Amino acid sequence: MKEKMSLIQKEEKVKKEKKHTLEIKKLKRKSAYFLAPSVLGVGIFFILPFIVVIYYSLVNNPIQNKFVFLDNFIRIWNNSAFRLAAGNTLRFSLIAVPLVVILSMAMAFALDLAIPLKSQLRTLLLSPMMVPIASVILIWQVLFHYNGVVNEFLLLINQERIDWFKSYHAQTILVILFVWKNLGYNMILFMAAISTIPKELIEVANLENAKRWQIFLFIKARYLSSTILFVTILSLINSFKVFREVYMLTGEYPFDALYLLQHFMNNTFNSLDYQKLSAAAIIMSLFMIVIIGLLFWVENYFGKDLEE
Repeated sequence: MKEKMSLIQKEEKVKKEKKHTLEIKKLKRKSAYFLAPSVLGVGIFFILPFIVVIYYSLVNNPIQNKFVFLDNFIRIWNNSAFRLAAGNTLRFSLIAVPLVVILSMAMAFALDLAIPLKSQLRTLLLSPMMVPIASVILIWQVLFHYNGVVNEFLLLINQERIDWFKSYHAQTILVILFVWKNLGYNMILFMAAISTIPKELIEVANLENAKRWQIFLFIKARYLSSTILFVTILSLINSFKVFREVYMLTGEYPFDALYLLQHFMNNTFNSLDYQKLSAAAIIMSLFMIVIIGLLFWVENYFGKDLEE
């Protein structure tokens, strides 16, 4: 009897395992059906075009399809217009991105305190998000035109006019525009992250007579590390999108200080030089991958103890 009972139990266990396996397979099949449209869309609109770009960067032209290996990359690297555009874009990103991240985090900490008119100030900083880009460009043209408001103010203090859009002060204007446009959104992200910092840790640190910079560095900054990473990557991506503003301000061929990678890409596309365009796109992609990978490594290094 005992042997029969054990056999019956084993059979029931095997049946349950088979049933469980079938249920898992059905669940995976259903999940695959739901994921298929997204996977197909990503494959068609992202992966396939990127493969085509890689192919174009390695051939002499789409008609002859002669494999030239790294010739297109060497040609683009020696191109003076590309180096000018890459240098300007890198310089702009190195200045604008840290500036907007630091300022937005500082404003978030300031608004987290019990200060007067806090809600009004928050609304004021968020208002640039609601202003259409055409209106923003109009405001900047009124302010920084050769006969604009800023130059009129300079005349009042006995200073000479500056042709802002045709001088090396042009990137300063672009940095101010970028910070003004992105400060509010980044500030809201930091405010949401600040609200998740455990108050108990800060109270304990105050009881231990910890200094403000120690509380910020060892508690607040550690808990904000993932948000800092996200805001930095978002700001970096946005810094590559300022072509729209510069194009509306100055056109296809602006002053050298405002000639960005997007200008080079746009002008190369208009000339139908797909090989040069593809090589430039891959170089830019590799640069972005390295930078974002480095940011992830830094965030993981400083935030891994919190995850544990």
